[in-house]
Amino acid sequence: MVAGIKVEEEIIRNLERLGIELYVSGQQGYWASLRIEPDLISRIKEAQKEDSEIWTIVENLNKQVEFRLDDDNVLWQDTRLLDIPVWKWDEISMDFVTGLPQTQRRHDAIWVVVDRLTKSAHFLPICKDYSVSSLAEIFQQEIVRLHGTPSAIVSDRDPRFASR
Repeated sequence: MVAGIKVEEEIIRNLERLGIELYVSGQQGYWASLRIEPDLISRIKEAQKEDSEIWTIVENLNKQVEFRLDDDNVLWQDTRLLDIPVWKWDEISMDFVTGLPQTQRRHDAIWVVVDRLTKSAHFLPICKDYSVSSLAEIFQQEIVRLHGTPSAIVSDRDPRFASR
């Protein structure tokens, strides 16, 4: 019983496990509020303490200008926290390998699409003179169908993709 409200033990355990505190005040009516605070920065701080690669960087900070430690011992790259990848195939890079001999299906180039998080790749056989609409159709069939639409694409600035 919390301030006249019966609260099941399972609910209390779940709230404690999630780090949620329940505040109840008042004598006649009951007011309850949940206080949820973001803890991403504190989780990053804890994870950085245990990461041997980060400590290698920390030991070499005086040799590298792009990394720095703040007063709370959080590692920053320039003016931001080190990137934490969100999801695989969310950011991709792509490039074209041309100048190859023709295959039996008349393909003479390879379109390489790489996930920037996992470094896994698709190697798509194409013809170097495919139109942008043909490439878009292949992209839809081979990449978006399997992985969803990426939020960022880095390309080699092929002339077909330059705005006119």
